[in-house]
Amino acid sequence: AGENMTQHYHTKGTADENIDDLGISTKSHESDFATAIDVKNENFITAGIKNQFPDHEIIGEETTGTGAIPPLTHKPTWIIDPIDGTTNFASGLPLSCVSIGFCLEGKPYMGVVYAPMTNELYVAVKGRGAYRNGIRLSGCTGEKAGKTLSKAVVCFEFGYARTQDGIDNMVNAVRRLLEHGVRTTRTLGSGVLDLCYVACGRMDVVYTGMAEEGWKPWDYCAGLVVAVEAGCTMSHLKLDGENDFDADGTMKENWQYNLYSRSMICGVNPILVEQCRDVVLNASSKKGFV
Repeated sequence: AGENMTQHYHTKGTADENIDDLGISTKSHESDFATAIDVKNENFITAGIKNQFPDHEIIGEETTGTGAIPPLTHKPTWIIDPIDGTTNFASGLPLSCVSIGFCLEGKPYMGVVYAPMTNELYVAVKGRGAYRNGIRLSGCTGEKAGKTLSKAVVCFEFGYARTQDGIDNMVNAVRRLLEHGVRTTRTLGSGVLDLCYVACGRMDVVYTGMAEEGWKPWDYCAGLVVAVEAGCTMSHLKLDGENDFDADGTMKENWQYNLYSRSMICGVNPILVEQCRDVVLNASSKKGFV
C-alpha cells in the first residue's frame, strides 16, 4: 500500500506529474476528499485480510464514505485508514501514512502504521510494546515523564470545521495555549502520525475535538495502540456522550477509550494531559499550574 503512494510523491512538481491520475473525489465538502489511491489501498488491504481471516469484520474509511460508521462489535475487527493525511499526500507533502488497527472483544489490540516517505513502520500489540522500525519506543520516559505544558510541543489539527462557531472554538483554544505559554505548536495534517510522534517523543501532546474537527475510529485505533504501549496517556478531551465515561462518571482512557468519540487528547504523561485539557477548555484559571 505504501508503494502505491510513492509514485505521486516522487513526481510532484515535475513534468511527470498529472493531478488527474489521483482521481480526486469529494465527500462531504471540498476539504474532505479521497483519491484513487485511497480506494486502491483500502481494496488491497481488505482483500489481504479477507484472504487470511474471512470471518473477521472490517471497517474502512473509504468503504464507509459519508455513511454511518458501522458499530464495533465483539467480533475480531480490522479498522483501516488507507491514507491518513490525504491532503498532505495529494499536495506532495511527506507526512501521510497507511494505518491498520485490529480490535478484539471491542477494544484496540494491535496497530500497524507505515509512513512510506519517511520509511517508518510503527508496530504495537497490547502488552508487547510499541516499535518503530524494530526498535522499541520509550518516548514517555526520562524528562518526558515530568514534562509540563509550558515546556511542551503541542499538536492540534483544524480539520474541516468552517462554521463561525467552529472556527472560534478552535482558534480560541490555540490562543489560550499561547497565552498560557508552550514551547511551540504544530499542525502536521495526519492524526495517526500525530499519535505516533507523541509516542516516540517528537511531540508532547495532541488534542482534537473543539469543533467539527473530531476524528473517526480509523484515525484513532492503530495510533492508540502505538501510543499507549509506548507509555502515553490517551483520553477524551471532553465528555461528548455516555460512551466517553464509566458508570461512576470517570472519563475513559487508554484501552477503554471510546473510538467513536468526537474528542481526544494524548500526551506523554497524565499531568500534561490534564494541564493541556484545562487550558484548551478554559478551566485553567482555577488550577494555578505551569
